[in-house]
Amino acid sequence: MTIRKTLVGAFLLVSLIPATVLIWIAFVDTRKAMRVEIEQTLLVQAVGVSSDVDKMLFERLQNAITWSHMQVMQEIRVRDIDKRLSAFLSQLKTGYQNVYQNLYCTDRHDRVVASNSPAAIGGRLMRARASAIVALPGGQAAVVLPARGAGADGIAYIRARIPDRFGTGSVGQLVLAFRWRQISEILDQAGTGGRAVAVLDSHGMLVAGSQSLRRRGLVMTHRLKMWLAHLPDQGVVVLKGGPLHVSRVIVGFSRSRGYGAFAGLNWMTLVIEPVGQALLPVHRLAVLFLLLLIATVLIATWVSLWVGNSIARPIVALTAFTRRFRVDKTLPPAPRAPRNEVGELTSAFVETVGDLDRARQNLVRASRFAMMGEMAAVMAHELRTPLGILRSSSQILQKESGLSEDGRELVGFIESETERLNRLVSGMLDSVHPRAPIFRLTDVHGLLHNCVVMLLARTEKSGIRIEESLDSPNPYCECDPEQMTQVFLNLVMNAVQAVSENGRVSVRTRSVPGRLIIEVADNGPGIPEEDYAKIFESLFHKREGGIGLGLVVVQQIVAAHGGDVTVGRSVLGGAAFRVALPMRQGGLV
Repeated sequence: MTIRKTLVGAFLLVSLIPATVLIWIAFVDTRKAMRVEIEQTLLVQAVGVSSDVDKMLFERLQNAITWSHMQVMQEIRVRDIDKRLSAFLSQLKTGYQNVYQNLYCTDRHDRVVASNSPAAIGGRLMRARASAIVALPGGQAAVVLPARGAGADGIAYIRARIPDRFGTGSVGQLVLAFRWRQISEILDQAGTGGRAVAVLDSHGMLVAGSQSLRRRGLVMTHRLKMWLAHLPDQGVVVLKGGPLHVSRVIVGFSRSRGYGAFAGLNWMTLVIEPVGQALLPVHRLAVLFLLLLIATVLIATWVSLWVGNSIARPIVALTAFTRRFRVDKTLPPAPRAPRNEVGELTSAFVETVGDLDRARQNLVRASRFAMMGEMAAVMAHELRTPLGILRSSSQILQKESGLSEDGRELVGFIESETERLNRLVSGMLDSVHPRAPIFRLTDVHGLLHNCVVMLLARTEKSGIRIEESLDSPNPYCECDPEQMTQVFLNLVMNAVQAVSENGRVSVRTRSVPGRLIIEVADNGPGIPEEDYAKIFESLFHKREGGIGLGLVVVQQIVAAHGGDVTVGRSVLGGAAFRVALPMRQGGLV
């Protein structure tokens, strides 16, 4: 083998093997991250749709029970119903616009005695078998699903007994007929991009489905019942897609959790996407990485040939000079001086090292871009839900003529979600661009008290009690008040979010020689000991909706002040975060 082939082969091995390994590792990691993101999206959609369906059913059930207890319903007893009670039902239907198709009041024999539709008065309502009996504060209501084959345009009924205020038993029933399309529209909003959304009752009947399932005639059938055996309460699974005429599907599923006092109907919401379609971005990614590998091979081959020829040329010339001298026995013209050739070889080596260093920098830059991409994906996922809530809440709020109780609830949604967005962006910016602290002598007790006061409005709504035990005899430290306020707010806010309603959060201080100890504890679920070492790592979080940057910022600020922060078990049973700050920067008190 000639020296030229040896050099070319060596350069190809040196350049291609690391490049191939690095590209493969990058592809595997990116593919894994994309698949996790796809599964998480399906799960989030399933939970969201299930919650929306429960909320809508709760509102219909609550209307039926509330209206059935109204004084005007007692007019059924005196038969003075054809005008006032029917007018009242007409007002309710008009006030709720397209929610209800018809409202009926029936006597004990199911004869319609009042309705928003005069033509219905005097007729009889057929008693269909109730799909579920729901108990709410104030009474019970029966849910009757649409008939099979009705599709999205079917009518569902809610029946509530009208109690007899002047005797025992009931005087009749209030029947609300509402369009099942309201459920279908919720599912259609999520069933886009090739995804299908289904709602199964506890017996496996598909009681509602998005447009693609309705076109197949699967609604009000048991075609998807076989899947229930593979589904716990919530998660993501890959199943055989026989009922949908595909090989395999990825299913994000969530069981009904109810809404308010409504415990739910034990329905299961499924968000279904064919595996081939769901993993299409991964397949495109594979093609992209394959093209990148081919380009790397071509470039590496061309560079290897050029470098091999450049290095071999002076050696070949020197070999020819030696042969001629050996054959001719005379000294042929000398090639370029060895010193010049060594200089060129040195330059080529330095250039190669420079290329490798630039390749390393490019790899580091690509890794940073990958991290930025992951953070952007997390942030986009976190922003999608609050922005959707803001948009839908604003749309509903605009229809209200006055600020009702529902309006106040929606305003609360807007406020809390906006606050979370601000915390999200602030946490990311603080973790990327921390500033140096500006030290001055500060009353830490004052900072802690201000933080507690700022959170009182939030904690009072949930009945959470924050206890202050600021026992340190000397609360003064040299620190940056603004940054330490951020630290304390982060810790107290985390504790408040960790506890349930009527929970307890404790803020304590004490002194040890040269240091002030601040402890924030709660009676929440606590943090497992195996997570203590990872709790301050970037993007590590346990709380739903978190991104794992708040405690990173806390640790950065405390470290910049020469202190340390640790986590452990609190005497209240939950987590306890302890911050130790030096009293004086550069020495002890």
